[in-house]
Amino acid sequence: MVSLSGIDARTLHRCAELAEHLGRRAVPLSLLVAPRLAGAAVDWVRSRRALGDDVLLHGFDHTREPRGRSMSLRRPEFAALPAHEAGLRLTAAMAAMERAGLHTTGFAPPRWQASRGTLIALRRKDFAFCADLACVRDLRTDTQLRARVQTLSSHERVETWRCFALVLAATRVTRRGGLLRLAIDATDLDRPAPRAAFLDAIDTALDNSATPTTYRECTALSTIT
Repeated sequence: MVSLSGIDARTLHRCAELAEHLGRRAVPLSLLVAPRLAGAAVDWVRSRRALGDDVLLHGFDHTREPRGRSMSLRRPEFAALPAHEAGLRLTAAMAAMERAGLHTTGFAPPRWQASRGTLIALRRKDFAFCADLACVRDLRTDTQLRARVQTLSSHERVETWRCFALVLAATRVTRRGGLLRLAIDATDLDRPAPRAAFLDAIDTALDNSATPTTYRECTALSTIT
């Protein structure tokens, strides 16, 4: 499963280039969409869904919850919310997605972190699944498919080894027949090394006979244990 976040007017050209590359490989995208998406970006996401890509709600406003004075200790949105507050944000986000014509019952929290309260709120709002850092949760059956997200760091000082580690992980997971979850933020597509490593990881998975899928297809067609 290949997911793309950070979609907006500034990154749209890179998103389109990635979609074109993956189209030639017959690999669908799972698009992680913030509800405040507007203009050409909305039109592009709609067009991609019509071609078979998946759409997941990706938070509300991505506000981080402070834990202290240090910015580095702040948690991402939905990482620590109680059920009531998570429900309020989900209601607003769902309304925005409906107005954009992008209704979805799939959820991927910012930075892949969802609190227990968020999972409760998602079930109350009839979401089908939640993709977090460590697994894909089927909210209808309360079961999960364990597979950690493989992504790239945005820090240049660790870029080289992270790129190598991404391709290595793709090789290891697909050789043993496991589920490979690759994720990239559209802002990282501007950097040659992460972009090349991401495509190399996808090609490695395909070379190892991996079957491309989306989060929705995986939860709909697989028996999750």
